[in-house]
Amino acid sequence: MSNVERIIRLKTVLDRTGLSRSTLYRKIAEGSFPRQVPISVHGTGWHESAVNRWIADPRSYREDRAQ
Repeated sequence: MSNVERIIRLKTVLDRTGLSRSTLYRKIAEGSFPRQVPISVHGTGWHESAVNRWIADPRSYREDRAQ
């Protein structure tokens, strides 16, 4: 199996987390959910591993602002 980081899109993130779109973006602004990464001129996604870390422990997740 490859060690390449997988990028997932908004629909997948919403399905996996059970969050609404507005709640997801509020949490991103608060720093309590991983930020998107650009994947094209008009497209973004999330690192699957970051979303998985949030799913594993959503109450204590804090984004590392040093990145």
